[in-house]
Amino acid sequence: GIPSDILPKIFDPYFTTKPKGSGLGLATVYSIIHRHDGRISVESEADRGTLFIIHLPAATGPWKEQSASAEKTLPGFGKILVMDDDPLVNQVITDILGELGYKVEITYDGHEALEKYKSAKNSGTPFDAVIMDLTIPGGVGGKRAIKKLLEIDPQVKAIVSSGYSGDPVLSEFKKYGFKGRVTKPFSVAALSETLYQVLNPQGPGGRHIE
Repeated sequence: GIPSDILPKIFDPYFTTKPKGSGLGLATVYSIIHRHDGRISVESEADRGTLFIIHLPAATGPWKEQSASAEKTLPGFGKILVMDDDPLVNQVITDILGELGYKVEITYDGHEALEKYKSAKNSGTPFDAVIMDLTIPGGVGGKRAIKKLLEIDPQVKAIVSSGYSGDPVLSEFKKYGFKGRVTKPFSVAALSETLYQVLNPQGPGGRHIE
């Protein structure tokens, strides 16, 4: 069970009782359910157990399978630096971007990402964009890394990634120095569109894309 004084805080981003926890697990669950117009509630009694109740709206019509080809993807080219502490996420992003035409290098922490970005810039083979996870438990996440990255390159095209859509860094990403955002779990279409817009802010015909 969960102690009564902690229960009201369990869905708060970054709240955790674990020494190495990120506090984003239940916050991510809450975010995903609400993005699907659902609700989640919890009942708990110390030393007895906890019950989570999830309500999701029923479909109003027949289910139709949507093929991956139905999603509009935007191919591109360039060198992309990806930072995420989850090897599986890194692999998925690498595969997606590779299929779209990008070259990808992965890192697992902000320090490593900063070193790679600086080294590439100094060698004359800079990265065209950076995708950074907002929170790295026990390490340097995107929120801290972007400050140093802007010192290295004030024109850096950085995209913030997170599983919690309600985080202020995602809702006000430009305020923190990012040029775009992607919310996990993201689709191939969403990732390709965000990256395309960041790399081509004027659009294919010279029109600025918001």
